[in-house]
Amino acid sequence: MANYRGHLAGASVFYAVYLGVLALVYAVDAAYTQFTLAELIAYPVVLFGLCLMFGLWPDVDTNSVGQDIFYTLFFIVDAVLIGTRHFEEAAYLGLFAILPVLGKHRGWTHTWWAMLVIPSPLLILPYIFFPERPLWGLPFYGAAVIGYFSHLFMDGLVIPFKRKRKRR
Repeated sequence: MANYRGHLAGASVFYAVYLGVLALVYAVDAAYTQFTLAELIAYPVVLFGLCLMFGLWPDVDTNSVGQDIFYTLFFIVDAVLIGTRHFEEAAYLGLFAILPVLGKHRGWTHTWWAMLVIPSPLLILPYIFFPERPLWGLPFYGAAVIGYFSHLFMDGLVIPFKRKRKRR
């Protein structure tokens, strides 16, 4: 079981592999030529941020750095929604934001299905709002799933491993 620094380190390593695979895929048919220089810099940075965030997400169900980060973001987004009179969206955000703390630590947030479902808006919303580019959200979804997977891996939930305990 890693602390938040361990989860960030793990997500960084998994992201490096993911970025390498993406670079290979985009290099095969020179698909990267469709992007501007700014996009070639911004996309990897955004993907890295998503990977780090989702590397911390599963611990949102307990008092942790991840919980502090996400609930601060939830509060800011909720305040903006209320300030712009989007009350229904603010209510839904509040409802979904409370779900992780209703479970126990290492409960549903530490499952393979949550790893696939929680980041799914990154895949589904671009498909709905930009039907001319249906796979636009795929790299973002992939980065989120990789980050989530790194968390489960670092907690020993993918491949169980024994931890060495320090003797005193």
